[in-house]
Amino acid sequence: MAVFLSTYVNKVDRKGRVSVPAEFRKVLAGQAYQGVVVFKSLQYAALDACSADHMEQLSDSLERLDLSNEEYELIETTIFGGSVQLPFDGEGRIVLPQHLCEFAGISEEAAFVGRRKTFQVWEPGALAAHEARMRDKARNRDISLSKIIAKASALREAGS
Repeated sequence: MAVFLSTYVNKVDRKGRVSVPAEFRKVLAGQAYQGVVVFKSLQYAALDACSADHMEQLSDSLERLDLSNEEYELIETTIFGGSVQLPFDGEGRIVLPQHLCEFAGISEEAAFVGRRKTFQVWEPGALAAHEARMRDKARNRDISLSKIIAKASALREAGS
């Protein structure tokens, strides 16, 4: 499966319509539902988005986990209960509901941020501040791609 990569900033019109980046729509192509599922991020003043197929995979994964009733309730209420299915129009746009725009502070522009199997939608200024914090944390923790790959290779070799 392809992954969501990069960051794109698109205009939001007065009706709340915003174009989902063409590269993201390519990742979503071939899915049963032609659109995206969007919900409030549990960690940030942003929106999380994914395919309906990914939500089904999350649901199936929950069936295999031994979570407490409270954890199930938290996930089902906040993620599944708070999700909105947004279909693409003929131009590849979605209409962001007002309550989601208000939560994320999105008004005139929306920043789409790839996160592998999902993506997020941010107010561009908030994203810039968030990205700066994350870069500082990564630098302070000495995180790099070469170290991630080396660690994964060592784990793979240990499991062989």
